[in-house]
Amino acid sequence: MAAPLGNSQAADAPRILTDLQTGVLYKNPQPHLTSRHAYFPSVAVLPNGEMVATYMLGEAFEAVNCRVHVSQSTDQGESWQVEGPLAADIDGQLVSESGRITVLDDGELVALLHRHDRTAHPHEGLANPETMGFVPTDFALARSTDNGQTWSPPQSITPPLVGPSFELCCPITVLKDGRWLLPTSTWRGWDGEHPSGDRMLAFVSHDQGKTWPSYFDVMRSERDDLLYWESKVVELHDGRLLAVAWVYDNTNHCDLPNHYALSHDGGATWTAPKSTGLLGQTMTPLVLADDRILCVYRRMDSPGLWCQLAHLEADDWFNDDAQPLWGHDAGGLTATDESMVSNFQVLRFGAPCITQLADGSIYVAFWGYEDCVSVIRWFKFRFAV
Repeated sequence: MAAPLGNSQAADAPRILTDLQTGVLYKNPQPHLTSRHAYFPSVAVLPNGEMVATYMLGEAFEAVNCRVHVSQSTDQGESWQVEGPLAADIDGQLVSESGRITVLDDGELVALLHRHDRTAHPHEGLANPETMGFVPTDFALARSTDNGQTWSPPQSITPPLVGPSFELCCPITVLKDGRWLLPTSTWRGWDGEHPSGDRMLAFVSHDQGKTWPSYFDVMRSERDDLLYWESKVVELHDGRLLAVAWVYDNTNHCDLPNHYALSHDGGATWTAPKSTGLLGQTMTPLVLADDRILCVYRRMDSPGLWCQLAHLEADDWFNDDAQPLWGHDAGGLTATDESMVSNFQVLRFGAPCITQLADGSIYVAFWGYEDCVSVIRWFKFRFAV
């Protein structure tokens, strides 16, 4: 059930949000019997007002049995009913997976699945500590026309370039001109092979996800020393595309402030990546009706999950008010060692998703450890006048 926020927020933080409520979308109902953690939520609001969420369930953060599950809500996301796994196991392969969902104008749901083939590395994590290379990955699309109750068998996506692996960053982005974008970043193969270099890009489909014959580059450093992770692409009201990404300096082994880039021509060209001034990870933007940009992200210079309002003047980014949502008074939620593989293994929260409800309120969901169990927590709020 929903609960109003009490005094857990910083007393001296500027109050940009009102009517804050919070609750749990999913938590292991029997943690004393079985290990079942929840990660990486994605929430969609259907045309009838009902909501569907997907998230990953598994024994641990990189467990080989991590699979995408589905829940539904009929009360504006305050309570959730677990429906079960989205897709069946893959015969003959040891596969873990994660996913994100998009709702189309006609109510069809499209799930972008990221499947990790663990067959050759059953006793390893997702990434090789020596090379930072990833296990083989595959993108696939599953579809639902009955509000997420049943799903089509996942259909594999043929990438328009060799990754060899790719990152799952966000749901499919549907543009006003009908194109579908799959924002992602290249990732090294298990042994370190990296023929396409480190780049943030977006696959492009002109036939609603049936084929993905082309892509465009969004962010890439000249020396190939910067990694652009957890990238997102949104369309502004004036037709420009805005991309944001968490930036990691692979030479100096440190995070840089989140960067952004803009396209004035539908993605064909992009402005040079520039700093947002926000030092964080897994930043997710939502374009508001008044053209402001709401960002929710895992902050690295101050603990916790934060909301940040920003706006653009021409192509320049300006930060406005900020407010913590969760974990601002806790320690040990992130790590900043030189090994990013090690840092990934000790994360304790992140990957927020944002959607707007029919009444104009904002709904945010993310994963975080509470009482030694990773849960999917949600926040609902409005903006202070």
